[in-house]
Formats: sequence, structure tokens, C-alpha cells
Amino acid sequence: MATLKGHWLWNLIPRGWIRRFRKLICYDGVMNDVFPHANSNMAPDEQANQGTFVREQWYYALPSIALKPGVMLHRIILGEPVLIGRSENGKAFALSDTCPHRGTLLSRGKFDGHEVQCPYHGWRFSTDGQCTIIPSQTSIQKPQAKDIRTKSYEVSERQGNIWVFIGKGTSNLNSEFPPVPEVPALGDHFQLHVSLRFACNIDLAVIGLMDPAHGAFVHRSKIWRNEDSIHEKRKAFSPLTENEGIGWRMDRHKASSNSKAYKVFLGSAPETEITYRMPSVRTEHAQTKKYEYCGLTACTPVSAYETDVHHVMYWNAPGGILLRPIVRHIARRFLDQDRRAVTAMNEGLSFNPPTMMVQDADTQTRWYYQLKREVLAAQAEKRTPRNTLKPVTLTWRS
Repeated sequence: MATLKGHWLWNLIPRGWIRRFRKLICYDGVMNDVFPHANSNMAPDEQANQGTFVREQWYYALPSIALKPGVMLHRIILGEPVLIGRSENGKAFALSDTCPHRGTLLSRGKFDGHEVQCPYHGWRFSTDGQCTIIPSQTSIQKPQAKDIRTKSYEVSERQGNIWVFIGKGTSNLNSEFPPVPEVPALGDHFQLHVSLRFACNIDLAVIGLMDPAHGAFVHRSKIWRNEDSIHEKRKAFSPLTENEGIGWRMDRHKASSNSKAYKVFLGSAPETEITYRMPSVRTEHAQTKKYEYCGLTACTPVSAYETDVHHVMYWNAPGGILLRPIVRHIARRFLDQDRRAVTAMNEGLSFNPPTMMVQDADTQTRWYYQLKREVLAAQAEKRTPRNTLKPVTLTWRS
């Protein structure tokens, strides 16, 4: 940029463009890498596969209520443009959102509830990706519609959530599908969904959400928790079973004394169980004698530097409809606090500082990177991943 300044071309560039460009790639005038990268000064557990996508997995796409019959929406999942639609018969489907002809976004075209029409040349595709019509072709020209298919994705709709399976290559036909993430109770319909886009790779989004020691600082509140409420905690952890997937569980325990929100919401202090399943799904189940709450948090990579974080809440406490506006505000604020904390971490890491991990409080972060390496290695070696974790009790202050 410095070599261009003073050149006659410099005067043709709008000043607003220059300011936005500097803001994007500079901190205090120092040029930095726009894209996140593996920090060579990170702790060893963090270095491997930093920002790498884990494929052959279900990723959260959107809540069911956001997809009406006859509607199609554009999403980016693991860097892939995905068209998600619902046919006239109510079934959800997903296709590559680029036409195999010229790459035009199919979601910008038309959908009659049965077929998607490309807005550029009118090519039509059924909901399974098969091309049905090429308006410009005669009957003797090649290729014919029957010879063309765009990539389709496996879709599963559970408990009011739409999940898309992101495999490898152009087809999911040879994929083995792991269980679709679900909450343990409370039926098929959630009470509330909030989501925010985090400006970081999926690894930072995940470890920012699972970290057990940030609550009193990131989510500081005079009513719920603050630095004065910090005390020692001991929690038992165990690996998930083979049927549950690769991950771990914070075993059922009484909710912490500085988790007053549970008491207000459920009427009394509940027992809570938290699970984390690779690559990016956290569930929390809080239960009293009368009422239950389930929360599902799912991180879906958009790209190597953006991640959509979805939080879905289920509960059977009285006043559900009346509570929604209040709970939505609190949940969105809570998630935004995490977003801002992770953004600050991501910006700091762009300077490639040395980092470290501490005992126990950072153990779940170590587990995440350990299991991520195992899942990626198993996929490369075409074997079933092994859950290498053992039961353990961890102690920290929060």
C-alpha cells in the first residue's frame, strides 16, 4: 500500500475503501495475517490441526421453523455453499448451491416445491440433485439432463432442528452416518433458538464455550455471578459410550451455588449433566423433581475464520410462552459475551504469542484437541475412531 501512495492511481481509490481495508488487515498500522493460522507458539496440544474441518459429521444448519414448504435458503457450511429447502410434501433437502453449468447460486433462482430452477439458463434439478431439464439443449446434443447431477447432502430433522451431513468429495453415498445429535428429553419441539456468528475458526469457538473458568469474568453479573462468587469445584468426568459418539460427560451433579439462574427458572436447584460430543455439540440437561431444562449448543464452521454458534433451549417449566422474550434476551446476551471474548482471543492470537495450558481447568481443551486428532487420523486410516479418554475427577476455581 505504501508503494502505491503517491501514484496517480492512488487518487482514484475512494478513501472509505482504504480505511476499511486497513481496518481489516491492520492493528495500529501493523500488517497482520487476515486468515487464522496454527500459532507456532501455542501449547503442543493446540498446534495440531488448528482450524481444520472435521468432515463425515452432522452439522447444525437451522431450526425447522425457519424452513417453510416451498422455501429454499442459502447457507455456507465448512466452506461449501449449501442450498437447504423444503419440498411441497414437507421433506427437507440439501443440494450444492452452485449450478454445475456456470456455478450460479441456485438459491437465487425459483423453487416450485418440487424442482429448483437456475436463474441463469433455467436448468432444473429435483430435490435429490438430478438435472431434469436443460432448456437450451436439443434432443441430440450432449450432455443431456439425465447425464447431469449436482451434489446432494443427507439431511436429518430431529427435535425441531435441521442437520446436514458434510462428507468428503462429491457424494455421501459411501458414508457411514453417526447418530444425529439430540437432547435427552422434552419432546420434539424446542422453546427457543438463538444464534450468532463468531469471527474465529471452529476450534476457538468450541474451546471458548467449554471453558469452565471464564464465567465470573465473561458473564459477570451482580445478580448471578462475579469474582466474589468464585470457589473451588470438583467434577467427575467420564467418556461417552460407543453409541453416544466420541466425547465426554461431566457426570450428573448438583448445580453450582453461583448458578442462581437455574433456581429462578426451574423453581429449585437442579442436578445437571453436561456432555460434549465431537466435533462441536454440547448438551446440558438440568433436572429438578418437577421440571427440566435442556440446552443444545452446536458450532457450525462457515469458513476457516467464521463459525455460526447455535443455542437451542427446551424446558417444561410453567409460563413457557411468557418467558420466551426474557429468556431470549438473556441467552443472546450470554452468547454475545462469549462471542466478544473469543473475538478478543482470536485477535490476540494473530500476533503469534506464546500460549500455555493450566492443570485441570484446561483439561477439556486438551481433550478436544486430542479427540480431534484421533477422529482425523481414523478417517485418514479408514478405521473407527477410538475414545481414548478415561474417567477422572477435575478440580478448579470458578
